[in-house]
Amino acid sequence: MGTWKTRGLRGSSLEELINRSNESYREKGLALIQKIPTPITPISIDKESRHITLAYFEQKSTVDYIGSVQGIPICFDAKECAVNTFPLQNIHPHQIAFMEEFEQQGGISFIILSYTHKNEIYYLPFIRLREFWKRMEEGGRKSFTYEEVDKSWKIKSHRDIFVHYLEMIQKDLDGRD
Repeated sequence: MGTWKTRGLRGSSLEELINRSNESYREKGLALIQKIPTPITPISIDKESRHITLAYFEQKSTVDYIGSVQGIPICFDAKECAVNTFPLQNIHPHQIAFMEEFEQQGGISFIILSYTHKNEIYYLPFIRLREFWKRMEEGGRKSFTYEEVDKSWKIKSHRDIFVHYLEMIQKDLDGRD
């Protein structure tokens, strides 16, 4: 299993925005989405600050979030990218397998992808992620570019909802009919 050694978790700013959005969705009765913690086992703890300085992951995580939107099961992962190319190595085969099985059970899987250097956030439907993944498995690019992301899937803020992804879920559903 991999190890973790950092002062902060990657993607934490995007996750904080998503967590606040999910709180607003819950308060409004629109959705109930839960952050799935990744269990870690500390190896080294700084005695003064009591912060974990080295740890290993106890098990493979599935996705970052899982829940229900108006009775529709959803799961998604939150990713941040500081350049125009997103490496697919940031998504693991077991996550793709989980999302695939989730879709087969009638759920909706997707990625929320933040291009931090552009200050833009996109909804990447699983069907598109699977296309990029398949291309990689067949010997093609091991990444996808900003230019390959459909800009009509851009997630906007709405009042107190910083990452208002429910509109994109509706668009995803409409495309499945």
